[in-house]
Amino acid sequence: MSTTAVKENEPVLAAPKAEDLAAVLIAKNRPQRPTALSASVTFGWRAMLKIKHVPEQLFDVTAFPIMMTLMFTYLFGGALSGSPTEYLQFVLPGIMASSILMITMYTGISVNTDIEKGVFDRFRTLPIWRPAAMVGYLLGDMLRYLIASVVILGVGLIMGFRPGGGVGGVAAAILLLLAFSFAFSWIWTMFGLLLRSEKSVMGVSMMVLFPLTFLSNIYVNPETMPGWLQAFVNVNPVTHVVAAVRSMMEGNWDGGEITWVLIAGGVILAIFGTLTMRLYNRK
Repeated sequence: MSTTAVKENEPVLAAPKAEDLAAVLIAKNRPQRPTALSASVTFGWRAMLKIKHVPEQLFDVTAFPIMMTLMFTYLFGGALSGSPTEYLQFVLPGIMASSILMITMYTGISVNTDIEKGVFDRFRTLPIWRPAAMVGYLLGDMLRYLIASVVILGVGLIMGFRPGGGVGGVAAAILLLLAFSFAFSWIWTMFGLLLRSEKSVMGVSMMVLFPLTFLSNIYVNPETMPGWLQAFVNVNPVTHVVAAVRSMMEGNWDGGEITWVLIAGGVILAIFGTLTMRLYNRK
């Protein structure tokens, strides 16, 4: 009796008229389509909001760089340069470059995580510039790279680092490093789309980054290495990035190395940006 009573009291919904639906769906004043820039900035803001809601993910751009700077300076400074302060003048630009390049792999992990959650399926239904989601990831990560650079520089200044290039040289060096890191991150976005789990992305990233960062001129002068190892170090792209950043911080700008970094960044962006978008459109 009660079920029948409830059904009888329910309001009867009338079918919408065709002209009413048309008035709603074909409105004259449609929202303006977002530009490529506004869509990219919006996704970049989304990446920053994720940092705000999960501040623990800033551990790798704060505690990790501080630990690296302290550990390598006081562990090898006395043995390699006679004093930690003397060694700090040499190693700090390298630690800054290696720390930021290591952090870039988290971009690929974030992309892979969002794919697993189905977030990208929603993004691809939106009427926006297709690469905006990827560019947004990288814009958000640029803030992380900048935070890591400032943290390492601050710790270095407290420990006795005195850049000969002054404020202008340091600012230009960080800007060059951020530009190259932006291009370098596209390698990991490709792996984030290509591999099936975030553990796979991290495993492949570490396998690539460890030899690139440790077999370079970051910690010691390559002239002390055996000839076969020097051959690898001299063609290692990280060696050129560190040499360019180090020269700018010292005030002796190396035009050849700076040009090499800019061209290499452009080539990486062209190749891996294209591959990333091809995978993104097909996945």
